[in-house]
Amino acid sequence: MTIYKPKCLLEYKGKPIISLLVDKIPKQVDILVTTNKKFEADFRRWQETLDREITLCVEPVFSEGQSFGAVGSLHYWVTTEHITDDLLVLAGDNYFEFGLNEFISAYNRKNTLVAVCDIGDKSKACQFGVVQLDGHKIVGFDEKPIEPKSALAATACYILPVRVFSLLSEFVRKGKADNLGSFIAYLTNVDEVHAYVFVELWLDIGSIDTYYLTR
Repeated sequence: MTIYKPKCLLEYKGKPIISLLVDKIPKQVDILVTTNKKFEADFRRWQETLDREITLCVEPVFSEGQSFGAVGSLHYWVTTEHITDDLLVLAGDNYFEFGLNEFISAYNRKNTLVAVCDIGDKSKACQFGVVQLDGHKIVGFDEKPIEPKSALAATACYILPVRVFSLLSEFVRKGKADNLGSFIAYLTNVDEVHAYVFVELWLDIGSIDTYYLTR
């Protein structure tokens, strides 16, 4: 199904997943949604259903082989749109029930903030990026470890301060442009990264099987 339709436009609770995310974003926050040429028409139709203004950014990409990757896309639009504000980044195929106002309020305007879900079972954490904390500071980040050291899973919900955009550029120059979690892991080694821990429902619609399990 997702060959012909973006995962974030699949419906959950009667709405496209991305619409549920838009509903959560505070009104004072400008919204920029990225897609590619292949799915541009789908997003244009979706955009017409909204009662809120968004900016649709279309990458000059038509196939998976041309893809910039998740980190590459982020870097592309930070530079192309000349973004000079701190950036709230949400993956469109995630659903969560914590409030974004609370998440934003926890941001200290200095350190990258990552929403971290306590899934309560270390054996299940091996499917995700797993973090270890010292207070609010992330001191360890392992991507899909065989033996997780905690039940704290990093989600694709971040606030990036402007000052780390140069580190983003450096990461992409090294040829690492795909996984957002890999960039956060990199940041934990070169900068101080904080966690916002939540226990509310979180669903990572990473595969069509996961999607059907949520319905």
